[in-house]
Amino acid sequence: MRYISTRGQTPPHSFSEAVATGLAPDGGLFLPETLPDFSADLARFAGLGYAELCFEFMRVFATDIPPGELRALVAASYRRFSDPTIAPLRPLGRNLYALELFHGPSLAFKDFALQLLGQLYARQCALRGEKINVLGATSGDTGAAAIQALLGRPGIAVFILYPDGRVAPLQERQMACTGSGAVFALAVDGSFDDAQSALKAVLGDGEFRRRYRLSAVNSINLARVLAQCVYYLHAWLRLPAGERAGVEFVVPTGNFGNVLAGWMLRKMGVPIRGFKVATNQNDILYRFFTTGQYRADLVRPSLAPSMDIQVASNFERFRYYCAGADPAAWPEFTASRCTDAEIPGIIRRVYREHGYIIDPHTACAFQDLNPDRLSVVLATASPAKFPETIRAAIGVEPTDPALEALKTRPIVKHRLPADPEAIRAFIGEHAV
Repeated sequence: MRYISTRGQTPPHSFSEAVATGLAPDGGLFLPETLPDFSADLARFAGLGYAELCFEFMRVFATDIPPGELRALVAASYRRFSDPTIAPLRPLGRNLYALELFHGPSLAFKDFALQLLGQLYARQCALRGEKINVLGATSGDTGAAAIQALLGRPGIAVFILYPDGRVAPLQERQMACTGSGAVFALAVDGSFDDAQSALKAVLGDGEFRRRYRLSAVNSINLARVLAQCVYYLHAWLRLPAGERAGVEFVVPTGNFGNVLAGWMLRKMGVPIRGFKVATNQNDILYRFFTTGQYRADLVRPSLAPSMDIQVASNFERFRYYCAGADPAAWPEFTASRCTDAEIPGIIRRVYREHGYIIDPHTACAFQDLNPDRLSVVLATASPAKFPETIRAAIGVEPTDPALEALKTRPIVKHRLPADPEAIRAFIGEHAV
């Protein structure tokens, strides 16, 4: 299978080339030249464990990697998950499930894709006999997951941009307390959108990118979106057979990559009823799906910082597939909006009604659920990453041993303006 750019000015790439490149040279995002149809494979997939299902799915896309090697890479990607089912589907009540995506090493859903991407990068380094410098921007969880995927791998340095003062304290510690000389936490001025814009400018400098062998871990990297398709498929297969076609996945949404993965899976023949785009008070996607207008506003810091985004980069992939379509023709999407004032109350209500503790991002997805529709809410992060908010809401402070260990380590971060030239200079000084 070959991969093309959303902007049409880049020659088709192989899977490994697209992964290594990250952002297409023309500034666009890679997509499969054609999407496969898995409808005839669903019965065969039903009995597979998570890693084997991921292999069967990814082998259709990673056609330039020998199957035996790909199977080993996938298996290694899911060995560090604390739950044996990898992505447990928890029944909470009538017509309601939580899909827990926080049992990986960084305690957030980003581990599903980034653990695999780390394996692919390590393979790239070994095959080419070269070092690479991995660049990412994060609103909270991507940075920690990328670091967990790449920490200690020979020949790889990691540069993570995040908005200074706008991520949760433990999210920052996950990035800035590694003790590694090959991991650089770059605290930039402004919002995540500013960090992401600077990252795209650096990656868009072709000569600089080639000189320092840069690649991207953000969801602009196609491998991340494809790997995230798998947990939707895994959850769908574990629903009662008679209910699967009526399910709506409810997705806390910031950069649009997570919900895009589910929507792409639907285009690949999996009969999912639809998706609910759950936003926080930075509600550009809510406004789009309710009015048809995509108009950025100022980013307002919130209790759900990983969703503090007003420029959803993966929306370019969605626009590519929907070019020329009337917004009224997208019935598979609904949307909701949740303010900071509402998040603590939702956490309290879910705890009272179900005895279940949710983090602030997942709380946004519990807003305005339809009780007559089967809903699978994506629980995207461990509540232990946001102890202050949880304690204030329900008087219980969730903990995790990995996070507790970070509290005594020194924070090592590098303050930079969200300026491409400053970031290029820093990379040039510290690249491997």
